[in-house]
Amino acid sequence: MRYLTDRKRAIGKGASGTGTEHHWFMQVSAVGLAFMIPVWVYIFGSALGKGHADVVATFARPFPAILTGLVVFVGMRHFAKGAQMMIEDYARGSVKKGLIMLAISISYAVTAVAFYALAKIAL
Repeated sequence: MRYLTDRKRAIGKGASGTGTEHHWFMQVSAVGLAFMIPVWVYIFGSALGKGHADVVATFARPFPAILTGLVVFVGMRHFAKGAQMMIEDYARGSVKKGLIMLAISISYAVTAVAFYALAKIAL
């Protein structure tokens, strides 16, 4: 016999059984992006319209390169989790699983391509 109350069994579990992890992840990543994006837009905007050499020189510096990497990584993880939550709400069965795998694959591919481009610029 289990001596757990109904409340103890329900804490941390939502309708899907995963609790509020997705919600908290989205909240934390949104706050992180809210601080990073304006700085990144300023750096990107200052490089926009310049010649190739100037853009490479801008993103070869450590701060813009690290910030760009963080924006891409956190942004794509935020996208993947948000897309997963949306797909879980509106799709069913094997279509749901396929769409979730597609969304996560797209986020990993974009992250990999962006990291490769940053590495080519920085090195």
